[in-house]
Amino acid sequence: MSEAGLPEALIGALREFARVKRVLVALDFDGTLAPEVDDPAQARALPEAREAVLRLLPLPDTRVALVSGRSLASLEQVADVPDDVLLVGSHGIELRLDDAEPVLTLTEDEQRSIGVLGDVLEDVAESIDEVWLEPKPAGFALHTRLATEENSRRAHLEALSSAQSEIEHLTIREGKNVLEFAVRSTTKGEAIEHLRRYTHADAVFYAGDDITDEDAFAALQAHDLGLKSGRGPTLALYRVDGPAQVAQVIALLATYREGDVHEQ
Repeated sequence: MSEAGLPEALIGALREFARVKRVLVALDFDGTLAPEVDDPAQARALPEAREAVLRLLPLPDTRVALVSGRSLASLEQVADVPDDVLLVGSHGIELRLDDAEPVLTLTEDEQRSIGVLGDVLEDVAESIDEVWLEPKPAGFALHTRLATEENSRRAHLEALSSAQSEIEHLTIREGKNVLEFAVRSTTKGEAIEHLRRYTHADAVFYAGDDITDEDAFAALQAHDLGLKSGRGPTLALYRVDGPAQVAQVIALLATYREGDVHEQ
């Protein structure tokens, strides 16, 4: 171990990645740049993580993206990053790129399904203590972080049963203390593939902590670099303990890129 306790293998991989001509650094927000908090609206990136991200932005051939399950509006609020950071919200349903305002157009059938889904899930949330519903552009997130283990399990079971009985072809994702329902299916893996094409990246760095980030790790190629934040099974080749070490990794990557070691 060196460089503030980071694994030698990870440091070596960062050096190699930094030498690539054109790179995309894509990052999950909650649990990766920002510690987990009870109130999602209060989440903020660690100061050292935000500083490291800002160091990457002016570097040649280096694009930065935040890829989140949050709605785009929520991500913009809590991340508070410059406009040249690409943003992906709702697991890829919403995009804020360089040259266009974010647009999400739902069909009439999708709008009707969202109305029914909202009624069903609101009934579940109102009937169980410390369970609350967050509207999203193409669905809802049922939060159970503050609920007891028994109430959380009950909320998940009732929400799944009720929603699936009312609406066909729902996309359902389970994360940390949250169950998400969407009437349109996209994944973070699809978002990474889209961003790779959009930025013409020769290699992609991706860091994430949750189950939904595994779709992004699965989309990485041999010359890419995946970093898992925290515990749990993962497809990522490298792992750190949490946001504080993720910040160290990004800062080190910025140092290597600033050193002008990438290929010309």
